[in-house]
Amino acid sequence: MRSLWLKVWLCFKCMLLVAGKAAFLDVSLLKTTSKQHNYTSETSDLSTTLNKGGSLDMTPHCPLLNDIELLSGILGDIVESEDPRVHYLYKQLRQYGLDRASELNDGINATDGMKALGKIISLAKKLNANEALGVMRTFSMALNLVNAAEVHHSVRLMKAREIDLDSDKTCGPLPMVEDSMCGTIDTLLKEKIATADEIYQQLVKQKVEIVLTAHPTEVNRRTHLRKFRKVSEILAFLEIHPNDTYERSEALLKLRCIIGSLWGSDEIRRTKPTVQKEALGGIAIIESVLWEAVPAYLRKLDAQCQLTLGKRLPVDAVPIRFASWIGGDRDGNPNVTPSVTKEVVTLQRLHAAKLFLRDFNELYNEIAISSRYSPEMDKLAAQVIESSDTREKYRRVIGNICKRLAKTIKVCEAELSEMSATSGEMERSVDNLGAVDGWQRANPIWDADELMKELRIMYDSLSSTGFELLASGTLLDIIRRLATFGMTLVPLDIREESTKHTITIDAITRFLGIGSYKEWDEETRLNFLQGELAQKRPLFRSSDINKMGFHQSVVKTLETFQVISSLRPESLGAYVISQAQTASDVLAVMLLQKQFGMTAKSGNMMRVVPLFETLVDLENAPKRLETLFSMPSYTGAIKSKQEIMVGYSDSAKDAGRLAACWAQYNSQELMAAVAKKYGIEITFFHGKGGTVGRGGNPALYRAVQSHPPNTINGRFRVTEQGEMITKNFGAPSVAERTIDIYTSAVLRESFTTHVEPSMEWRKQMSIISKLSCEDYRYLVCEEPRFVPYFRQATPELELGILNIGSRPAKRNPKGGIESLRAIPWTFAWTQTRTHLSAWLGVGAGLHFDNPKELETLRTMYTDWPWFRETIDLIAMILSKTDFSISKNYDEQLVDKTKELLGLGEEVRDKLVQTRQAVLAVTQSTKVAGAHVALLRSSSTIRHPYVDPINIVQAEILKRLRSFDQKEKGAHNGNELEQRELLKDALVVSVTGVAAGMCNSG
Repeated sequence: MRSLWLKVWLCFKCMLLVAGKAAFLDVSLLKTTSKQHNYTSETSDLSTTLNKGGSLDMTPHCPLLNDIELLSGILGDIVESEDPRVHYLYKQLRQYGLDRASELNDGINATDGMKALGKIISLAKKLNANEALGVMRTFSMALNLVNAAEVHHSVRLMKAREIDLDSDKTCGPLPMVEDSMCGTIDTLLKEKIATADEIYQQLVKQKVEIVLTAHPTEVNRRTHLRKFRKVSEILAFLEIHPNDTYERSEALLKLRCIIGSLWGSDEIRRTKPTVQKEALGGIAIIESVLWEAVPAYLRKLDAQCQLTLGKRLPVDAVPIRFASWIGGDRDGNPNVTPSVTKEVVTLQRLHAAKLFLRDFNELYNEIAISSRYSPEMDKLAAQVIESSDTREKYRRVIGNICKRLAKTIKVCEAELSEMSATSGEMERSVDNLGAVDGWQRANPIWDADELMKELRIMYDSLSSTGFELLASGTLLDIIRRLATFGMTLVPLDIREESTKHTITIDAITRFLGIGSYKEWDEETRLNFLQGELAQKRPLFRSSDINKMGFHQSVVKTLETFQVISSLRPESLGAYVISQAQTASDVLAVMLLQKQFGMTAKSGNMMRVVPLFETLVDLENAPKRLETLFSMPSYTGAIKSKQEIMVGYSDSAKDAGRLAACWAQYNSQELMAAVAKKYGIEITFFHGKGGTVGRGGNPALYRAVQSHPPNTINGRFRVTEQGEMITKNFGAPSVAERTIDIYTSAVLRESFTTHVEPSMEWRKQMSIISKLSCEDYRYLVCEEPRFVPYFRQATPELELGILNIGSRPAKRNPKGGIESLRAIPWTFAWTQTRTHLSAWLGVGAGLHFDNPKELETLRTMYTDWPWFRETIDLIAMILSKTDFSISKNYDEQLVDKTKELLGLGEEVRDKLVQTRQAVLAVTQSTKVAGAHVALLRSSSTIRHPYVDPINIVQAEILKRLRSFDQKEKGAHNGNELEQRELLKDALVVSVTGVAAGMCNSG
């Protein structure tokens, strides 16, 4: 048997060597595309143009290319063995993609640059439906493997940078780079910006909270994400093992199995995910990554503090926490019902109890001490009545906690069973997790504070009796997990649109016979709301909700408040009011909470957070706060603490990128001033997406520091969604690095002396904002050709077949562009490589014929970090646009009318204008930062893959739309089968482009 295995093993090694020689990705060709190229309308890499005089050095990325070569070789073998024709077509298209990249990078003129693209277009037209699906699957898989390789490579580069530093800077567990706690502390101390004590005090009191959302931008299935993460882990394993070891061969075999499994599985979601399934996706990130990454990072941070600040972190200090919208965000999502919210909260508690039970079983085995206890520990152990551990008092207490956690699990499972839970999480897991006998008589654990008291007693007892090392082991990790995740895993925010509350209170006032709340003016509404909030009585008997003749939507809103009032306060976070416009919108939510017993006095009132989204709402927001803060009863109820959410996605969709940015800056600045006037501690909650068009920023460290002055102050709350959750928290090492960047960025901002814009700069920004907004709104809102053009030139109408989220694409299914959510709006333009939502209006805003005004813009770019960061972000997204790819969508899909085709040319003219305006302002200044260099090298690798996907996608859309134009019943069976294959090919092409662009919506 052993000899047989040896033969198989040797055969496999030979096969890998052959695969390496016939590698799927021609790395030598990729390296030839790294030459510096000049700016032309055909070139999609503006970043290279901005870096005049320097070439794109791929040398640091050779290990990445080797990893891609390995992965592509394995994928190539698998595809070729299954379908040689698809493999051949893929190689042809990829080669044309490489040829195009080489032509563009060599500076060949636009006409010659179209040669390779023309070949791709010609071959795409010849593909049958089955070939199109096979080729799209191969490209999409290859790009996801590139992403997996880049996850490992980002860690590799970070370690390499650290090794290159001087020996006196390499001490410490965290990397000595600018955007890490090690580098940040080093800078603050060496430049004498702050003392060690000031840094420490700021660190332990700062609050960073990352809110996970289910916004539908993650196009990959969860099962595939887990496998791609495993690919990254195996690449890391291979790097530390010699070429000729048995372990390496085993790892390569696993790698081939994973890629084979990925290829053999269905990458398409056939049904839309339920809210519960989305919640499980968020829980999976915590279970598989964050549960280990958070205490691992805090250990390193603790050691770093000891080393550089001379102090340890407090045991329960947690500078970063997590929350969730998944199961609570009902804005425009009818699938988030009150019962679903309750189910998700119960599901989270179930998983938290499971995870803690596993940890306490480990702790039970670790701590077997039978002497030397503190008096408090003796007293705690004596309170445990039933236990076989008579002498080992730590085990006595830990065993009792295990019983209580087991009871918690059983209670949660029973509750889910009663709800007819659809989450698929009803497996009986108590026995599997090692629960001891006697859990039936134990009391469940619901509150983290209760458990924390017992943990602190054990920790202090061990520390004071000579067992400091034991105290700092698993027990300390559990304490930090409890401080971070609590007994509910993540607190759940509730979000609902303001009009829902208005309609609900209107129904109540009509029922009570006191008039129509909806028809009252703002002053009358405020008087009514304040008067009712001051009353002890409710508006009506809560048990009569279904007996009062209310519309079902009103009943649903009231039942939401009824459900959240039944949940423990620890389970809940903020109540976010989307489309908030008035002070009465805030008081209305407080009144609806009071109706169900949720008040400041009772201690269970959710903090109410208005979300200001549109340009007008952002401009009016400071006045709305002034109204609220002038009410003593309101400031007393909120205990002088107010959270405000700033909407980046919808404001950009409403007014364009530049106008939205300036409105956000002004609004936050003025709101902070109002809060200071009334002595209110304000926290801004930033609702950002992954893409630049929705407020995202890959340069997180710089972005945090460029926020308006006095708007962070050690408190920072932000959303992470979809593909960005996977990107930033998809693997333990990556998650630790993300947490480190957030922590260090907020700390550094606390000691940053912000540049205050001069009156001249403010005036200039007002002009820029006005011109930009007018240009944006004219095209999107007033130009009659735009909506038909948008729906023909992009896959917006087809995005519904993706099944990437439980939420509908529109708030109003019958509405137009204005009702389309910011995510599909951005998603559609990302697919065509136009990225219009991120730059439209910028060119008009930055274009000045007056040399003096241009000089002012250049000074602003040089001296004002906020403006520089804004322009650099736009430059980055412009580097992802592709003039010719965008034009091909028009040529294939848009009606051949002068009006519509002419609009496409106008859009691309605006793109060129924007590129030229950015270059004029920046004067081709090199954008510093390792993330930019990696982005540029990443684009060099990706474009030969993404270009063919885009071209084939346009061809697929063209065929599908021609199918749909035929009358029903006009298709034969074969045509219908071809249509289904093309639909699958379209879905896979969308995931491929998203993988290639590294974001979707």
